[in-house]
Amino acid sequence: MTITAIKNAVTEVLLPVTPEQYRQGMSSLAAAVNVVTTTGPEGRAGFTATAVCSVSDSPATLLVCLNRSASVHQVFKNSTHLVINTLTSQHQSISNTFGGKAPMSERFEIGEWGESATDCPQLLDAAVSFDCVITDVKSVATHDVLFCQVVDIKQDQDADALLYYQRGYHSACKDA
Repeated sequence: MTITAIKNAVTEVLLPVTPEQYRQGMSSLAAAVNVVTTTGPEGRAGFTATAVCSVSDSPATLLVCLNRSASVHQVFKNSTHLVINTLTSQHQSISNTFGGKAPMSERFEIGEWGESATDCPQLLDAAVSFDCVITDVKSVATHDVLFCQVVDIKQDQDADALLYYQRGYHSACKDA
């Protein structure tokens, strides 16, 4: 397979890295751990994500990547709102539960949940929660990229952050 650049031109034949090489490289990219939640026609759903990124501050927009083979994909596909709950070091079990194969009904039994302004599940003690309206979705490779305009933010200024790095959890704290 060759890589075609954005302008539909191949300047030289380059082979992409293998999925294994890519996963190994990505293990060195530290990322905040988030639980992304929604309420849709199928009920409440959520998944663990490190593929969350700021897009713009005007309007305030984030993106979230969701694998189309994920069990929650259909619920999010039919939803118009979501909350990105950024986890603290105390939330490793929540991350594992939402990132595993636990039934959806069991996922919300761990942690203390409320409802956001858009009626999505919001983790009450998250480091920060971004309440969003999904404004666009783009399919890229195996994932859907959800573009989300932020309509409300709840933040704990004193919280630490749960990071995923080198295939394990780590904590990031403010310097004293």
